[in-house]
Amino acid sequence: MRWPASLQARLGLTLGLVLTVLWLLAASVTALIVRDEMDEVFDSALRETAERILPLAVTDIIGREDQGVTQRLAPIRAHDEFFTYLVRDAEGRILLQSHAADASMFPPWNGSGFHETASHRFYSDAALQDTVRITVAEPLAHRASVAREIQMGLGLPLLVMLPIALAAIIFAVRFSLAPLRRFRTTLEARGARDLSEVPADDLPLEITPLAATLNSLLSRLRDAFEAERSFAANAAHELRTPLAGAIAQAQRLRTETSDPATGARAAEIEATLKRLTRFSERLMQLARAEGGRLRMDHPTDLRDVARLVVDDLERMAAPGRITLTLPDRAVLSDIDPDAFAILCRNLVDNALRHGAQSAPVDVALTAEGRLVVANEGPVLPRDTLNRLTTRFERAQATEEGSGLGLAIVAAIAERIGSSLKLASPRPGATSGFEVSVVLPTEAKDGPAARETTGP
Repeated sequence: MRWPASLQARLGLTLGLVLTVLWLLAASVTALIVRDEMDEVFDSALRETAERILPLAVTDIIGREDQGVTQRLAPIRAHDEFFTYLVRDAEGRILLQSHAADASMFPPWNGSGFHETASHRFYSDAALQDTVRITVAEPLAHRASVAREIQMGLGLPLLVMLPIALAAIIFAVRFSLAPLRRFRTTLEARGARDLSEVPADDLPLEITPLAATLNSLLSRLRDAFEAERSFAANAAHELRTPLAGAIAQAQRLRTETSDPATGARAAEIEATLKRLTRFSERLMQLARAEGGRLRMDHPTDLRDVARLVVDDLERMAAPGRITLTLPDRAVLSDIDPDAFAILCRNLVDNALRHGAQSAPVDVALTAEGRLVVANEGPVLPRDTLNRLTTRFERAQATEEGSGLGLAIVAAIAERIGSSLKLASPRPGATSGFEVSVVLPTEAKDGPAARETTGP
């Protein structure tokens, strides 16, 4: 037998089985005791019947005119006769018998006392110096019938009480384990990045150490992640000023030198420092995505943020290469505008860097809050797509970039309860690459949606 995995089911099943076995055992022992007592009662009745009838039979036999004649007593009314008797003389002749007595089933005289055959139990006694003998018989079937009735009387209540007792056990176990179920529900409802302490005030004493250990582990993990995020954010922030100064020095060196080799080397230094600056910015964004608050108390229109991000990227790096499609109605969401800007900028910048330089990048935000960024380019294998959201992973090792853009987007999508979908080729095409993410939005006909209208 395979035990269920649920603790509640195990306790209910165990207690139910134990209770059932104990009750059956108690009923069986009670039945045996009652049967033994019942045999004593029936034997006593058998003996008393013989002792009461024998003096009457002697008086009747002595007062007869015709000796040796068998007399059968007629019943006063019809009834079931469980005790039958024969009165015989020393030669075995029947002098008196009850109306239902069958002489053939009475054994020969074998002395006073109890005797038993396969079908009856007998008690024999004698009077007048053993010349008048009585034998009273009781069918064993009568005792068996009474025993069955007693067993039914003991068993039928069990059939009623056992289900009630099992239901009570299940209810009691369920009620007792309610704190554990609440603890489990709380754990199941938590997000992967929720490392706050789990409430465990009403847990049983046996489970409290487990909850305390879990909360201690969560606290250590929270401190470790916070230290990691703080280090990344602080390091990236502190690098910005010296990096800007170093870039300025490299640019000044390029303008002041007349040596082509020195100028080329200064240009390489400037490009390297700019890549390091972008990398530090990505680290700051990653720390923001993993540790900052991404949901706000009030909604904002995501169309305005999308316009600002696209206009900024077009002005700085890709004039005329981005096609932006926005709905007519407001796209209201409680996602933090800065977080959405980070998400949108990384997706568009990734498409500009790794897509075909001669083809536009399509950016679309639907009224339902679905952001889609697509670009032209070669088809990427499925295993490459599966790795793109990993930190420091690039589609090709020779490509420039930090390898953090899609990892940042995936972290934001996970924390807002969405998922990042990558497709290559683009849906409905034979080439290209498309990224989409569904953002949390309010109902179209909600109060906030009615207050904000227009493009």
